[in-house]
Amino acid sequence: MVDFPPRRKPSRKGSMADVPGNLLDQIKELERLFSVDQAKLKEVTEHFVGELEKGLSVEGGSIPMNPTWVMGYPDGYETGTFLALDMGGTNLRVCEIILGEEKGEFEIIQSKYRMPDELKSGDSEELWEYIADCLQQFIEYHHEVEDLEQMDSKLPLGFTFSFPATQDFIDHGVLQRWTKGFDISGVEGKDVAPLFEAALEKRKLPVRLSALINDTTGTLIASHYTDDTMQIGCIFGTGCNAAYMENCGSVPKIAHYNLPPDMPIAINCEYGAFDNELVVLPRTPFDVIIDNDSPRPGQQAFEKMIAGLYLGELFRLVLVDLHDNKCGLFEGQDISKLRKAYSLDASFLSFIEEDPFENLSETGELFARELSLKGSKPELELCRRLAELIGTRAARLSACGVAAICKKKKIESCHVGADGSVFNKYPHFKDRGAQALREILDWPKGKRDPVDIRAAEDGSGVGAALIAALTIKRVKAGNLAGIRNTEGMI
Repeated sequence: MVDFPPRRKPSRKGSMADVPGNLLDQIKELERLFSVDQAKLKEVTEHFVGELEKGLSVEGGSIPMNPTWVMGYPDGYETGTFLALDMGGTNLRVCEIILGEEKGEFEIIQSKYRMPDELKSGDSEELWEYIADCLQQFIEYHHEVEDLEQMDSKLPLGFTFSFPATQDFIDHGVLQRWTKGFDISGVEGKDVAPLFEAALEKRKLPVRLSALINDTTGTLIASHYTDDTMQIGCIFGTGCNAAYMENCGSVPKIAHYNLPPDMPIAINCEYGAFDNELVVLPRTPFDVIIDNDSPRPGQQAFEKMIAGLYLGELFRLVLVDLHDNKCGLFEGQDISKLRKAYSLDASFLSFIEEDPFENLSETGELFARELSLKGSKPELELCRRLAELIGTRAARLSACGVAAICKKKKIESCHVGADGSVFNKYPHFKDRGAQALREILDWPKGKRDPVDIRAAEDGSGVGAALIAALTIKRVKAGNLAGIRNTEGMI
């Protein structure tokens, strides 16, 4: 998760009147590089639709389009006590969710644990041991039991594992590749469920893995639980992704299961991998550097242009280039702090965009405090414009994925549940994305947007619990499609 400062009032527009010609020329070049016009948005979206279809085919494509074995939405009457485990890029969150008797009612208690950086590139066993240890701490604290083995029954758990995984069963998942800065050897290509369950068993924890889910699928289910017009779940944060409900008959790669063609199944798109072939994405030389220097060059092409993990690095690379090769930005100053890769995150750009003062005094203080650099007013204006361009491009390209799902499913009107630090906290992200949707889908002016992207419910917590509940409900009904281990579920 990207850590943003508190939101402030919308920023002032800024003025280029006192920017000298050489800097203005650089600003115009940056605008050329980072602007995405309506025609390009439509081109990207049309290619996106085809790639979504290709991902559902037997042959597959760059976008995995993973079937999740979540077979439909909750009806609001699910009940029981469930654990949810959320393994993200920054924190590990453990929740206990009680689904009440009233429709759509739930209670939640939760604790967060820092995900140490050394675990992200360490040993596989250390990772699962750490997760099990946090889970044990949570249960012991909130259930006030000394001997966990004496608990009456095992608590069903929904595990939000927010990395691309292939699932032949809802309680199983083969990691396709690490993302979000993780690079632990010996896990890719393996089923993570037994690795996790072995750590639980080692501690004799009273927990049963009922469902392994992605946070985006959880966002879809949790959002629909409270608003039945929600048809797409999205994440715009450290990474990017979407999930939606497909018909089994439209997923050729699961045809061999002989499921009813009209049976719903949630699809976890994992569309951060869109256009890895670089057919339509408007990459800049700086995007190329980010890709080449990443742990996985040639992968997650779309994500690297729009996700919070990369926005600050894009900004940093441009500033270093302007200092070294173009207009002598921060000329004569020591930019050693600026040269450190990934030293700036998306919150740095957010702060600049929200500077309310005409003289950009807060931006100047930010550069002095974080980078030991003193920027002139024209230099700060350039930095301000660059932040706007990078943030706007991210929001506009993000809209292409939503528009593509709407086009594929012929959705004319719906709510989209969105979560993630960039969506929730980056200034103007929602408005810029909404404007892009209008341009792509050619909505008439002056009317309410028929596709409305809104803040989602807690997908990785409540969504995980709901999916665990839905899985148990299916077992009771005898619908065992995509469930590997039913023992102890009912």
